[in-house]
Amino acid sequence: MRIKAHIPGSSERAAMTTRRSPRGWHCRGYLPHFETPERAQHVVFRVAGPLPKFVSTCSNDAERMRRFEEWLDSSADDGAPLLQPDNAHLVSASLRAFDGERYDLHAWCVMPNHVHALATFREGTRLGDVVKSWKIFTARRIVRADGDAGAFWARDYFDRYMRSARDFESTVGYIENNPVVAGLVSRPEDWPWSSAAQSRG
Repeated sequence: MRIKAHIPGSSERAAMTTRRSPRGWHCRGYLPHFETPERAQHVVFRVAGPLPKFVSTCSNDAERMRRFEEWLDSSADDGAPLLQPDNAHLVSASLRAFDGERYDLHAWCVMPNHVHALATFREGTRLGDVVKSWKIFTARRIVRADGDAGAFWARDYFDRYMRSARDFESTVGYIENNPVVAGLVSRPEDWPWSSAAQSRG
């Protein structure tokens, strides 16, 4: 089945970078988040486990994100709880479940130890609520199937809003190429749990 990977036109991309939301920046005590409708957000969340010190002690948000993503990619096949096909399919389906209703999903990728999603969240839909629903829905089923009583997902998530059309296009490429960079496949479309595979399948 072919799953759409909607790429906005120029007018849509312009709207993503110009409209503002009264919610804006907020923090739940862990990481700062920025929420605004009709501005695409790159969201990354990971399986439970401690962050290495060189990531958690970094004071600069941009540097922390860079180190975090490098660490995730370098450890992508360590333990690999999401690489089990049933788990990866479940998370992929969860990301796509409300595409076109609560959000527009532009690109996504389920990696062995983390998940990427680039989406524009619609008016009245909060990014944090959607990420929470993804985590709760999938964790309950994965933990039940695996017989593990521990937490499956880490508590928080990283997000970054798109600053420009170029930023948007670069992020789509980054997300879909993540399995290639991590050395898991040679082409983005060869990774079955991503928008690259679904849109070209």
